[in-house]
Amino acid sequence: MNELLWLLMLLINFSAIMLSYRLWGKLGLFIWIPIAVIIANIQVTKTINLFGIEATLGNIVYATSFLVTDILSENYSKKAAVKAVAIGFFSLLIMTIVMNIAIWFVPADSDFVHSSMKEIFSLMPRIALASLVAYGVSQLHDIWAYNFWKKRNPDPKYIWWRNNASTMVSQIIDTIIFISIAFIGVFPMSILLQIALTTYLLKWVVAAADTPFIYLARRWKQRSLVD
Repeated sequence: MNELLWLLMLLINFSAIMLSYRLWGKLGLFIWIPIAVIIANIQVTKTINLFGIEATLGNIVYATSFLVTDILSENYSKKAAVKAVAIGFFSLLIMTIVMNIAIWFVPADSDFVHSSMKEIFSLMPRIALASLVAYGVSQLHDIWAYNFWKKRNPDPKYIWWRNNASTMVSQIIDTIIFISIAFIGVFPMSILLQIALTTYLLKWVVAAADTPFIYLARRWKQRSLVD
């Protein structure tokens, strides 16, 4: 069941990105970044069994942010991709601050969500710190690497190479930093290593699966179907 839901979520995320891009052009890509980082940092608090291994939820939606910055690098500029990363960084920081203030409010007697909200968002400062560091470092590396390979060989035939070569290395960086900050001392080392491995493998699958969409995004841009 989890595997089918995971594939459905993958399809929904890719479809949402492309729909947002088709409707609003570059702005649509900027819109997706805060959606991705905020949802991912809530979903990552949940662990699931997937394909017989233990993993954290949130890998799909977070990994799609790399597709967005790669589209921005391919169709617009390195500066546009860096701007998207800055938007994501700011969104996550503000969400963490605001939601932690929210759980300080004394709930009314009729309240029934405070304990659940506190359970999720009291974890957020550590997870957000891990995510902010991992997100900033890995995304900036991804933008640099994508543009590095694009300059060496700008031929559109090799979009698949620069997309995957940049993203897959960046996701190793992201996984190591995030797991180290967020979960050391929370899970036993055996579980920690399993989560790290599965997290990267799932991100790798998403990176490989998003390749056709970056070609589609480039075709839309060439035909002036998007701004």
